[in-house]
Amino acid sequence: MLVINDDKFIKRAEIIREKGTNRSAFFRGETDKYGWVDIGSSFLPSDIIAAFLFAQLENLEDIQNRRKYIWSKYSEGLKELSEKGAFKIPKTPNYATNNAHMFYLVCKDIEERSSLIAKLKKSNIGAVFHYLSLHKSPFYKDKHDGRKLPNCDNYANCLVRLPFYYELTEEEIERVINTISEFYQNKVTTELQ
Repeated sequence: MLVINDDKFIKRAEIIREKGTNRSAFFRGETDKYGWVDIGSSFLPSDIIAAFLFAQLENLEDIQNRRKYIWSKYSEGLKELSEKGAFKIPKTPNYATNNAHMFYLVCKDIEERSSLIAKLKKSNIGAVFHYLSLHKSPFYKDKHDGRKLPNCDNYANCLVRLPFYYELTEEEIERVINTISEFYQNKVTTELQ
């Protein structure tokens, strides 16, 4: 789905989506034939994908409420360790709302992040790191002006995305929280020795 907030982009977005053709305008009777008029690609979903999307749109409120609930459970369950400085967790400012897109931790460094992911994986919990920095990607590397981007690099190196999907059970959420807590309790105990 593409949502456009400016009418001036609608016609071109439709053409790009239609593989660079004015096919939709043809089917609406706005032109007597259709052909290539711009760049484009095959962005159209299959009928099966569209059916899944439609079902999700019909249940959007339920899905969003469930995702917000899972987000809240992670936030509540990991708050104490975060407040002790073990890691950072997302916070929603008073002026914003939470769409519960994902829940993540920001570890102290890449080694800690890698160790935490390994611990979770050993417990059959699928946590992953987030995207690599755009300015270091093969596509963009030679386009970057060379500025240091420490925040971008820090998040790329330290962020861990926790499992986050509608069917996540209470037991699974608790297991993720408990495994993370165990990891940091062992880490604190080891550092004190």
